[in-house]
Amino acid sequence: MTITAERFYQAADEAIARLKATQLPAIKRAGELLAEAVMKGGVIQVFGTGHSRAFALEMAGRAGGLVPAHAIEEDILFLNGVYPVEERKNPYLEREPEIAHQILAQYDIRPEDIFIIVSNSGRNGSTVEMAAEVKRRGHKLIVVTSMAHTTSVTSRHPSGKRLYEFADVVIDNCGPLGDALLEVEGSPVKVCAVSSITGALIAQGLTAEVIGRLVAAGQTPPVYISANVDGSDEHNEALKARYAGRI
Repeated sequence: MTITAERFYQAADEAIARLKATQLPAIKRAGELLAEAVMKGGVIQVFGTGHSRAFALEMAGRAGGLVPAHAIEEDILFLNGVYPVEERKNPYLEREPEIAHQILAQYDIRPEDIFIIVSNSGRNGSTVEMAAEVKRRGHKLIVVTSMAHTTSVTSRHPSGKRLYEFADVVIDNCGPLGDALLEVEGSPVKVCAVSSITGALIAQGLTAEVIGRLVAAGQTPPVYISANVDGSDEHNEALKARYAGRI
C-alpha cells in the first residue's frame, strides 16, 4: 500500500479513538490528583527524555496552560556543568539510572509536588529510576506510556521494572510497539509515529480536568495568557511570582 498523508491521518484517528474510548477514566483520576496537588500549593513536575520531552513542553509554560506546571529537563545537567556539553548528543545517556538523581538535585522539589513521567517504552534506566526515587520521596506519580510497547520489552533498569509499575495512575497513549503506524511494503520498518499526537491530547486533557476542578472549587485557575497578547506580561509575571524558583 502507498504511504500517504491520508493513510497516516486515518491510522492516527484510530489511535485517538482508542484513547478516547479507553483512557478517559485514567485521565480523570489523574486530573483529580493533579488538582489536589495544585490546590495545596504544589507544582506539577513533568519529565520525559527524547521525544517524550514534547509532552512536558505541551504542559509547561504554554498559553492556556497551568502556571504551576514545570518541565524537568535533562539538559540542565549540561547547563550546570554536571556533564560536558559534548555529552548532550549521547543517545545512550537516558539509559543510565544515576542521571535521575543528578537531574532532581538541580531542582527545588517540594513535598506537595506531583509528578508526571512520560516514556513510550518505559524501559530506560533514567526514567525508571526517576519514578523509583519519586515514590521513595512520597510523591504521587502519573505515568504516560504505550502499554503495547512497554509490555513487549524488557527493562534496562537494574530492578527489572518498567515505568508503569511505579505509577499511581497509568495513562496509555494507545500507540503501537515501536510508535510508528504505517507498514512499508517490502520493508521491515514502519513509519509515522503517533505518541506525540496522542501525548498532546493527553496533556491538554489533563490541563482541562485540573482547571475544571479548580473552578468547581471556587478558585481562580493560575493560567498563562499568550505572551503575544497585549497585557499578558503583567498577568503572567504576577502568577509566576507565586512559584518563584520552582518553575
